[in-house]
This record gives sequence, structure tokens and C-alpha cells, in this order.
Amino acid sequence: MAAIATVPNYTPSVWVRLCHAIPRLSLTMQMRDSVFTPDSWEYQQTLLVLSSFSAIALVLSLLVILCFLIHYCCCHRGESGRDAEEEEEDDDASGGHGYSGKKGRGICCVTWVSVAAVTLCCVAIGVGFYGNSEANDGMYQLTSSLLTANYTLASIDLLVSDTISGLQRSVSGPLTSMEDVFGGHKPALVPTRSCRRLSERVVSLLSNLTLGRGLIPIADGFYRTNGSESIVGALTPAPPSVAPTLSPSANSIPAPFSPGWAANTLMVNEDYRWLSYVLLLLVDLVVCFFILLGLAKQSRWLLILMTVLAWLSLFMSWGSLGLETPTVVALSDFCFDPNTFVLNSTHFNSGTSPEVLDYYLTCSRKMSSPFQQILTQSQRALSSIHSHLSSLERDALPRFPKAERSLREVQQILNTTEGNFHQLVALLNCRGLNKDYVDSLKGLCYDGMEGLLYLSLYSFLSALAFTAILCSLPGAWRSFHSDSDDYEDSDSESEDPFTSHQYSPSMLTGYGGSQSHSNPSHSRNLYSH
Repeated sequence: MAAIATVPNYTPSVWVRLCHAIPRLSLTMQMRDSVFTPDSWEYQQTLLVLSSFSAIALVLSLLVILCFLIHYCCCHRGESGRDAEEEEEDDDASGGHGYSGKKGRGICCVTWVSVAAVTLCCVAIGVGFYGNSEANDGMYQLTSSLLTANYTLASIDLLVSDTISGLQRSVSGPLTSMEDVFGGHKPALVPTRSCRRLSERVVSLLSNLTLGRGLIPIADGFYRTNGSESIVGALTPAPPSVAPTLSPSANSIPAPFSPGWAANTLMVNEDYRWLSYVLLLLVDLVVCFFILLGLAKQSRWLLILMTVLAWLSLFMSWGSLGLETPTVVALSDFCFDPNTFVLNSTHFNSGTSPEVLDYYLTCSRKMSSPFQQILTQSQRALSSIHSHLSSLERDALPRFPKAERSLREVQQILNTTEGNFHQLVALLNCRGLNKDYVDSLKGLCYDGMEGLLYLSLYSFLSALAFTAILCSLPGAWRSFHSDSDDYEDSDSESEDPFTSHQYSPSMLTGYGGSQSHSNPSHSRNLYSH
């Protein structure tokens, strides 16, 4: 908690604290701590144990569905005869229309269970769409903050390289020409050589403006990073589309971490993740819709197809929950104490200075910039160079007019260097990079965490809904089978031209009785014919 308290404008959310407090068990059922160490095998075991709970839940769902299948296939087979007799009695009691009694109650129960399960699945789909949107918003804020930090670091890299190359160009060009022009005139030669020494001093100081051992010259005016110790080499080389960078060299060593590379990788992976969840949600929605359509139309082939898709959705729901559960827990462990992980992992991987990282991660007013001494000495050296050039312009130019062009060129380089230096001082302040760091934490640990929790809830609810659907569909199948037989019988009778025009005994009796009472002679004539 001490590390978290030093991060301004960020505190772990309630969900982060609750998920971080979940007990952790290894594969040997021993308690482990909740420190975020993804490279540790013991920590990975705790995530595997959490993921295995989804597999256990899947097995339990399969057992429940198997029990219902056995119940419908075996237990109802011996009751078919008795159900037929009860069906005939119910038909006689109801006049041959609709369902009543035990069969009607059973079909009604199956229908309502299926409708309730489909409704629960639709609620889960709505939760899933909301969670997918929240997770996408969190990742977008994270990648935007990383790109902003990458641009800042690339700008620092560009300013340092331009300043160093400009000062070296002034030393090798116009200052050398001025020394040749002044010759043995000592009052003008001393300030000129002082400008040379001060320029070299600024180059040396800015070369030490690194997280480690610094920039190593590879050619006249060009530098490369020594391993990953440069302030830009350790944290960025910006992609060409974001900001210009130094010319690549065959001897350059790739940096272990770059915000630009991380942002581009996260954006690509997030696009695939978002699209995968949208497709999964749409598949579940289509399955629920056609299940309702199959129940309404009493279509057996549609019911068979939807049963297959329901099985697929059941496995995908439990599988996605098995991925989301360890992801949520691991993310809560990171968000509970992010500074500790960033400091330890960066120091271990690239050997960067923990003081510099702590300055940018915490940005405390009590901490002074680790580059304060370098910047102060560089500023003093640039001011001294400006004073020497002013004295040369005042005293030496009237006697040596040929040195005016070189002096103006040095002054122009100095003005550009001072402008770059002021921008460099502003960019090296911790507030800009710390704001990007806090924004990335908020995007990942607030919106991203909330989105993953909603997606986990969606997976759990949809798995329960499809389990209930698969348990209720066999009962619907039995009712559809008997109904189809009745419909086939009624269709066959309606298509028979003989049975359709014959009279039943009761109808004949009623017809004959009515005719005999009304006109007995006519009835005798009718029978005689």
C-alpha cells in the first residue's frame, strides 16, 4: 500500500481489492501470496488453479444434462402406455381439443423453463455487450496514454540528438574558422577556445542524460544507445508515424520495452479480442432466437440444429470463463500495487536506474529531478558561451571583419540550442509522463477491470442458461413428436375422400331420427330406394 499511496490521483478500486483478496492455492494445495509476479511458476500455478474451476463447473453441467437425458429417455419409456390412456381420458374430458391434465402441465412446464432459460441468456448477452464495450474503452485509454508517452520520449530523444549534433557542428566548423582568423590575437583567441570547451562540456553533460551508461558516439554527430540505458532506448524508440528518430545503426541494440511498440501490439490484440467477443455474443443471440422460433413453430429439425449450437455455446461459455477468471485476478494483483512491479521488472530486464523511474512514477514534490544537476550545469555553460560570443562581437569583430560570418553562424546554432534546451527541460519534468502513467493505470484498472468482470458474469450466466436449455429441450422433443403424429393422422383423414364424406353412427342416428319425426313417409321412401 505504500507504493500505491505515492501514485497521485490513483487508488485501487473496490473490485481490485476484492479480487486481490481471493485466496491463492498452488497445484499442491498450498497457500501462496498475491504479489504480481507473472514470471514465477508458483504464481502461474495459482492462476491455473483458478482456471480449473471453470473446467470443474463444465463437468458438473455435463453431469446435470446427462441426468436429465437419462430421466427423459429411460424413466418415461415405461410410462408411455399409461400416458396414452391418460391422454385418451383427457381428450374425452376436453372434447378432443388442446391439452389438459398431466400432459398439458408437462408441456407447459417445459415451455416455460425453456423461455426462462432463453431470457436469462438474453440478459447475459446484454451484460456481455456492455462489458466488451467497457473493456475496449479501457484498452483505448491505455494505448492512447502509451502513445502520448512514446511521443514525449521520442521528442526528448530528438531534442538531445539535435542539441548534441548542433554543438558538435559548431565546434568542428565556425569555431575552428574563428580560431584560424584570430590567429595569434590572444584577447580574441581565449574566448573562442572557451566557447569550444564549453560546447564540448555541454555535449558531455547531455550524453550523460540517460537512465544508465548513456549515448555512445558511432559517427560524427550521431549516437547510439548503450544497451538499454538511454532514457529513450530504455523506454521508447518512437515509430516513424509518431515522431522522427535517430538513424538506425547496425550496432544498435534493440530496447526491451517501447511504449509505441506496446501500444501498437495492444491495439492489434484488442481488435481481435473485441471482434471475438462480438461474434460469440452474436452466436449466442442467434441460438436463443432460433430456440424460441423452434418452440413456437414446433420444428424438430430446427430444434436439432439449435441443440448442436447450444452445446457449442456451452463449451465456449465455460471456456471463456476459464480464461477471464485468471485474467481478472492477475490484473487485480497488478493494479493493487503497480509501482512495485514496474520498478522491479524494469530494473531486472534493462538495468535502468530505479531512482529515475521512481521519480517519474511517483512525481512527488519532495523528490528532486535526477537530471537537475546536469541541466543546471548545461544551462550555465550555454549562458557562458553566449557571454563569450557577445564579448567577441563587441571587441573582436571591428578588428577581424572576416570572422563575422562564422560568429553569426555560431550565434544561430546557440539560439537553436537554447530553444531546444528549454523544451528539453519542460519535457524532462515528471508531470507529463506521470500523467500518462496514471491515465494508463486508470484505463486498465478501472474500465478494463470492470469490463472483464462484466464479461465474466456474462460467461457464467450464459453457461447456466445453456445448461438449462439443454436440460429442457428433450421434454420439448417428446411433445413435438406426439404432436406431429396427431397432425399426420389428421392430415391423412382429411385427404381420404371416402372417410371425409361418411357419416358416423351418431350422425346417422341423429339424421334418421330427425327425418322420421318430421316426415315418416319420406323416410320410408328413402329406405326403399
